[in-house]
Amino acid sequence: AYESWSRVSDEERAGVCGKISSAIASHSEELAKLLTQEQGKPLEGAGSRFELGGAAGWAGYTSTLKLPEKVIVDDENSKIVQTRKPIGVVGSILPWNWPLMIAVWHVVPAIRAGNTVVMKPSPYTPLSSLRLAEIISAVLPPGVLNCVAGEDELGQWMTEHENIQKIIFTGSIPTGKKVMSSSSATLKRLTLELGGNDAGIVLDDVDPDVAAAEIIQGAFLNNGQTCAALKRLYVHESVHDELCEKLAEAASGIPMGDGLDENNLQGPIQNKMQYDKVVDLFEDAKKQGGKVLCGGEIPDEPGYFMPYTLVADVKDGMRIVDEEQFGPLLPIIKYSELEDAIKSANSLETGLGGSVWSSDLERAAEVASRLECGTAWVNGHGGIAPNVPFGGVKCSGIGVEFAEEGLHEYTNIQIVNVAKA
Repeated sequence: AYESWSRVSDEERAGVCGKISSAIASHSEELAKLLTQEQGKPLEGAGSRFELGGAAGWAGYTSTLKLPEKVIVDDENSKIVQTRKPIGVVGSILPWNWPLMIAVWHVVPAIRAGNTVVMKPSPYTPLSSLRLAEIISAVLPPGVLNCVAGEDELGQWMTEHENIQKIIFTGSIPTGKKVMSSSSATLKRLTLELGGNDAGIVLDDVDPDVAAAEIIQGAFLNNGQTCAALKRLYVHESVHDELCEKLAEAASGIPMGDGLDENNLQGPIQNKMQYDKVVDLFEDAKKQGGKVLCGGEIPDEPGYFMPYTLVADVKDGMRIVDEEQFGPLLPIIKYSELEDAIKSANSLETGLGGSVWSSDLERAAEVASRLECGTAWVNGHGGIAPNVPFGGVKCSGIGVEFAEEGLHEYTNIQIVNVAKA
């Protein structure tokens, strides 16, 4: 399929990607309910319907991106033109947290650029991903999108396969390192979007009434199971107590339960492995003197449920701070000197996102520019858009997604140099 698809005109490929967006939108309710049943996130709020709306929107925007030729030299001696060519077969390895949105992030730009794709769903969320692939494939020529489903060893087979030219992987840092290692024998092109342990720094001039709800949203989007969620909050001592009070108010009383009940806005942690890790980090923090501001009570009922939980009186070096929680658990660290907070924020191997919270936008932007991360937000955390490149630095990733820069990741540059004389 690659030989024929790569020769399809740019305009036709763009049109097909637009049809993908429409197909996702027309099946969005079916997919949302399947996603909730499989992944656990609620239908409402920033849940399954939100994810499907994002997936359709991302596909639609990606269809509008262009890959124009660039004339570098055109004089009496030569004409030199830069073009972008598809790479070949792209292997997409998906996570379980946003399986449908991220599938679109992987697949649509790959085929928009003229590649074919082999997609591997997470073993935790195969059904919704495979149904999405069926819907997308219905508007594609046969063989452009292919799926393999199974356990994690399939990922290694893909990264080692000599007929796959590029891998895009979204997941943890340890697995990303394995992907990079096993891809090295064939020198595959890589885009890696890996874990973050994003820090937020609250400056001394923040308005707690304004900031609290936005901080909670940034920390607990998708139940905290988001790579670029806020996972460490450094708060200046002058506003610490008041902000903690406001944060606890904002995080308490969120309706939690079966995601198919549209009254619920929080579902369970997706799987037992992740649930056990989050609970272990929470128990460790309590043993070391952490103060539970809200949440922490594990319901005595089936399911991996844990309410939004805030823990103060913790510090760098504790597991709850140094390890990515990836769940409804946020540590709050008090600081006195801003330089110390910046140093702490930059101290880990991760570098996906970061944020600064302040009433002084100019001051906050200056502090944000000092964070070692791919995206630094001011008075928000985790907001992304299809026209804004997104990626991590340090161990949080290689390459970027979204916008023209993300589309370029699925291409090779070719120079055509024509001598005129």
